[in-house]
Amino acid sequence: MALANIIRPDAVRIVNSVSSKKRLIQSVGEVAASVYGIDETVASDSLLERESLGPTGVGKGIALPHARLAGLEEVIGVFLRVEKPVDFDSVDRLPVDLVFGLFAPRESGVDHLKALAQVSRMLRDANVCEKLRSNDDTAALHAVLTDATTSELA
Repeated sequence: MALANIIRPDAVRIVNSVSSKKRLIQSVGEVAASVYGIDETVASDSLLERESLGPTGVGKGIALPHARLAGLEEVIGVFLRVEKPVDFDSVDRLPVDLVFGLFAPRESGVDHLKALAQVSRMLRDANVCEKLRSNDDTAALHAVLTDATTSELA
C-alpha cells in the first residue's frame, strides 16, 4: 500500500496556529471532510473517541491520530504541519507539530494497521521530519511524504 494512494495532495496543509489538542484534531476532521467528503463531525468525534483510549502523540513532535469509520471504502490520510506546536499529551511530553491522521473503513482489518505502521516508520526517520518541518510548500510536503514511503521504505 503506497502512501500516495492514501493521501491526496490537497489533504496536506500547513496550519498557522491552533489553541488546543481538541482543536487540532478537529482540524484533521475538517480537512478530511473537505478533501474526501466524509462527515466532519463524525471524523472529529471518532478521532477524539480513539484519543480517549490513549494519546496518539508518539513523541518527537509527532502525532498519529486515527479512527475507523463506517462508510469508508479505503484508508485515507490527512497531514498537518503546525506552525506553533501544540500540547498533545505525547509520551515524551513534547508539543506536536507534525500530525498524520488516518481514517480506515470500520471493517478494514489489517489494512488500517499496515497504513499506521507505514506512516509511523516514515515519521521515525529524522531526515523526513526535518524536510517536513523546513518546507512551506504543501506540494513539496506531499512529495516528501510519498517519496519517503516509495523509495526509502519499500
